[in-house]
This record gives sequence, C-alpha cells and structure tokens, in this order.
Amino acid sequence: MAKTLELQFVTDTGKAAKIVLDNPKEPIDEILVKQKMQQILASGVFFSISGNYASVKGARLVERNVTDHQIS
Repeated sequence: MAKTLELQFVTDTGKAAKIVLDNPKEPIDEILVKQKMQQILASGVFFSISGNYASVKGARLVERNVTDHQIS
C-alpha cells in the first residue's frame, strides 16, 4: 500500500496547489507539518502555474492500494 502526504496550499490567485511527499513518517505530527508548511510559504521558493503559494489550506495522508491483473 502506497502512502503520500499532500501539503495543500492556496495561491495568490485563489487556486489550489499542492506538494506531494512519498512515504511519510508516521504518525503524522500535525503541528510540525503546519510549521514546515509555513516555512515553505515564508521561503517564497515554491510557485505553480496558478500563482505563488500564498496560504496554507491543509494536509492529508493518502493511501492507495493497487492490484494488477494479468489478462491474456
């Protein structure tokens, strides 16, 4: 089962943007995640085609389960 942590932001144009981290350390420390997201905003390094990252929207842990089937 693959897990990712999605860091969700809002851009200066009001659009959604995200950074996806593979294999996050669990359990997720919500306070630390929020602090790191605020540091990302303060750095001003990240932007998307929808604009510059402007505010924190949230974070979520996503779990995927993929089953391959052989079809002959």
